Amino acid sequence: MANSDKKIILTGDRPTGRLHLGHYVGSLKRRVELQNSGKFDEINILIADDQALTDNWDNPDKIRDNMIQVALDYLSVGIDPEKTNICVQSHIPALHALTFYYMNLVTTARLSRNPTVKAEMGMRGFDNEGLPVGFFTYPVSQAADITAFKATTVPAGEDQEPMIEQTRELVRKFNSTYNCDVLVEPEILLPSVEAQLRLPGIDGKEKMSKSLGNCIYLSEDPADLKDKIMKRTYTDPTHLKIEDPGHLEGNMVFTYLDAFCHDDLFAEYLPDYQNLDEMKEHYTKGGLGDVKCKKFLIKVLEEELAPIRARRAEWEKRIPDVYDILKAGTDHAVEETNQTLAEVRSAMRIDYFKDGSIKDEWDKIING
Repeated sequence: MANSDKKIILTGDRPTGRLHLGHYVGSLKRRVELQNSGKFDEINILIADDQALTDNWDNPDKIRDNMIQVALDYLSVGIDPEKTNICVQSHIPALHALTFYYMNLVTTARLSRNPTVKAEMGMRGFDNEGLPVGFFTYPVSQAADITAFKATTVPAGEDQEPMIEQTRELVRKFNSTYNCDVLVEPEILLPSVEAQLRLPGIDGKEKMSKSLGNCIYLSEDPADLKDKIMKRTYTDPTHLKIEDPGHLEGNMVFTYLDAFCHDDLFAEYLPDYQNLDEMKEHYTKGGLGDVKCKKFLIKVLEEELAPIRARRAEWEKRIPDVYDILKAGTDHAVEETNQTLAEVRSAMRIDYFKDGSIKDEWDKIING
């Protein structure tokens, strides 16, 4: 039965490549804070390889090659396997069974209205004719993931709100249809800082994305980081001369400074200013060049990424331990989600072999 007393988190990522700054500000950094807050009874991070296969079905090696990459990124930012359970979606059979059961509780019309599905279809170039069924039904699969762990809280970006609402709908439909309280309605936990709601890519046109090639990876080499900031990061096209007034809106240098900069860094790297507000004021008035701003941003990002990069290098020497962490986390998740699956089957009265119940029922029918 549903346990409303426990506070449980479920979150995760698709293993389609190394994780980047967008993941970090939007979810990873928050996950570490939540993990260390002591406010939750259980935290689960799901490496969503099943979901990744819905638009990479013809290239499973891409998913396989990135399983350890994603785990390394988790560990390098401070995810602690002693406090957080890291598990692999495809190796948790209960998730597949629950997805199938839930498909009967939602219509194709409802799935087609999901704005997140529409947006993801557009991003990947799917039309209605070429849309894989697995991709289309992703909201149902996500509902299975969340409810299998009986998660009460799902940290996610604002673009995921329609998905969480669809999960709540499925929970209500299941509990109502089968007259039970087995499943738990989750709540979304949005980022607390506006700058972290969605981090654009360095081109300034879309959210940061591996597929769009506009991201900065957590494991980015310092030379590559410098190159991306100095040569490819979008600023203000009207700011042609240093003395020209500059614009902050749509300027990725200041967008990233909003997300990562703090006052202490000015004393060390840019003592001309005491804080970001002073820097912004000078830039908008004119007299502050983009090159100087970009060089400061590189220092700011290096402060954030250097320790992450160092921890990753240490874990890369311990790949067998990383494997064991994934295996142990997945084994734990199998045990936990099997319990939910058993409760679901009981509520649906399809637990035929539990304690010989169906045999006893038929004995009564036949023998009176």
